[in-house]
Amino acid sequence: MSIATVRGEPYPDLPHDLYIPPDALEVFLETFEGPLDLLLYLIRRQNLDILDIPIARITDQYMQYVDLMSERRLTLAAEYLVMAAMLAEIKSRMLMPRPPVSDGEEDPDPRAELVRRLRDYEQFRDAGERLDALPRVARDLFPAQAATSVEKMLRPAPAIGMDELLGAFAAVMARSALNGHHEIQREALSVRERMSETLTRLDAERFVALTDLLDAREGRAGVVVTFLAILELLKASLLELVQSEPFAPLYLRALQRDG
Repeated sequence: MSIATVRGEPYPDLPHDLYIPPDALEVFLETFEGPLDLLLYLIRRQNLDILDIPIARITDQYMQYVDLMSERRLTLAAEYLVMAAMLAEIKSRMLMPRPPVSDGEEDPDPRAELVRRLRDYEQFRDAGERLDALPRVARDLFPAQAATSVEKMLRPAPAIGMDELLGAFAAVMARSALNGHHEIQREALSVRERMSETLTRLDAERFVALTDLLDAREGRAGVVVTFLAILELLKASLLELVQSEPFAPLYLRALQRDG
């Protein structure tokens, strides 16, 4: 059984002069996105307080990891050297005596800038992990799509003779004659006409109740027009309106005209 076929020739064994580079295959079981990610990993692994970082211990562990990367791949160690120098500077400043602090001033902590950068990085990293956990199209969700072919149906025109066309036209005309229409309009009520009708129904000898002048068949509009007509006649002093007590029935009669 051959392990490979080159130009049609099988090779049962590996060639003795075959050179395989050391970095041809590498498996990374644990990687870090950068110096801050490594520092955060070292702090969280030992359950340390990020606001009170033991710089000496963290610096030693950090340098061990940098030395390990330098042995494996020098290109990966370059971006970590700046952070190593920063840790060394903070460590030296922590060992040196601090100048006395006057009243009202805060004691400058050499770790303050590093703590601020670590907390900002942790917030952005956690936000990125939450976003990455959300469902993503083409990774977690795969929308279903189905291509449909659009086919045009061509229906040939039916063969119709002149007699059939004339018969269909006659049927349409006959149906249109059955559909009549009419317009309904509401009867217009005139206040002026209602004033004349009210005067003809009243005289000066006897009183007539207001309810007798109203016609329920005319609805609300008729009541309004009659009431307006009575008000106009009272304004012109052509009618007399009496009421025995509050909320009692109203009575009307025509006033006698002089002459």
